[in-house]
Amino acid sequence: MAKVKTAYFCQNCGSQYPQWLGQCKNCGEWNTLVEEIVEKSPAKSYTDKSKQHIINIIEVETFEEPRIATPSEELNRVLGGGIVLGSVTLIGGEPGIGKSTLLLQLALKMKKTILYVSGEESASQIKMRADRLTELQNPKCFLFTETSVEKILHEAKKLKPDFMIIDSIQTLQSQLIESAPGTVSQIRECSNEIIKFSKETNTPTFLVGHITKDGQIAGPKVLEHMVDVVLNFDGDRNHLFRLLRASKNRFGSTAEIGIYEMVSQGLKEIKNPSEILITKKFEELSGNSVAVTLEGNRPMLIEIQALVSSAVYGTPQRSCTGFDSKRLNMLLAVLEKRAGFQLGSKDVFLNITGGIKTDDPALDLAVVASILSSNDDIAISEHFCFAGEIGLSGEIRPVPQIEQRISEAEKLGYEKIFVSNLNKIPKKKHGINIVEVSKIEDFHDALF
Repeated sequence: MAKVKTAYFCQNCGSQYPQWLGQCKNCGEWNTLVEEIVEKSPAKSYTDKSKQHIINIIEVETFEEPRIATPSEELNRVLGGGIVLGSVTLIGGEPGIGKSTLLLQLALKMKKTILYVSGEESASQIKMRADRLTELQNPKCFLFTETSVEKILHEAKKLKPDFMIIDSIQTLQSQLIESAPGTVSQIRECSNEIIKFSKETNTPTFLVGHITKDGQIAGPKVLEHMVDVVLNFDGDRNHLFRLLRASKNRFGSTAEIGIYEMVSQGLKEIKNPSEILITKKFEELSGNSVAVTLEGNRPMLIEIQALVSSAVYGTPQRSCTGFDSKRLNMLLAVLEKRAGFQLGSKDVFLNITGGIKTDDPALDLAVVASILSSNDDIAISEHFCFAGEIGLSGEIRPVPQIEQRISEAEKLGYEKIFVSNLNKIPKKKHGINIVEVSKIEDFHDALF
């Protein structure tokens, strides 16, 4: 084997040094130099494909990427219709959120040859979790508890699986790097080898990634650029619901989401999230409203709860769960400036039920409705819903895809929906009463 040559690279600016230094001379950052491979022995190929050659773009033949549908409709939705052959998918999320559970369920339910590589759990631990998750057992699911990327790819070459799952990329290590597993150099080198194997053998691969305290996937940022799909699995562990989002997808849209519920048997798909996220109220209470939001092309109805009370301490409190606190402060300022509601000396607490987090501006109207309802202690009818964005001048602005929102509210039996009068709604008859409002000062009278 040829001698491996290494150098030290700054992770901030990319400057190269022959030896380690405490401070980068180019950007001035401290402790950013990491040892990386500069030259190594010729990489081995996993196939006997001929060398590529230059080709004119006009001569390139286009064809639709073949996809393999998974048993999970929510996962298919997020991926854009299924798994593309040869693709590499990186999935990250909080510890215990359900990343390994999701992939293990996928391995057990698919009638394909699966290689499940675990660097964190033993084979007996995985088997115990598999018995708890589902009664189905895939006889073609093979386990391999190993952290050496060379051994993993050697076994994968012999097995020739239809899918490969690696849990997790931070536990792998290459013999060509002397640093510990989880470092920038190890993650980059192991990812390179896995991606090369996946592309050459046309084997779809799922990589589980740890995240940092800031919510970013641990390791070099280039890892997210190298893979084809980046999925984020998030949710509040104190609640049952989990959201699967795509922050990058070379084969589909990044606007779609998948919704799961964590139960004792694993992750259960939510077919109609609107019916689950809305509380069945036995009596009407003030401060509750229903917003019609949109996640990708999927409309959902979520419940907004607000509590407005006199401030006990000198400084009023502003607390949000699932909603942007800065946007709440903006809405309160608009209510006080444009509509004359004195809320500056009152505590305001806002909550989106079910542990859902969303940044859809269409929630503004429902948030304001909940605040006004709690402030006046007047309940909003449970048959009302809202979809509208509020501007700084107090105008109620239109929201996109209003027809889909109205249809979803109508399907769930709501009688009245409040929207902006600037929305271009076709003059066809709806089974729901559409109330068009233009300014925030007129909204209070129209609501109550």
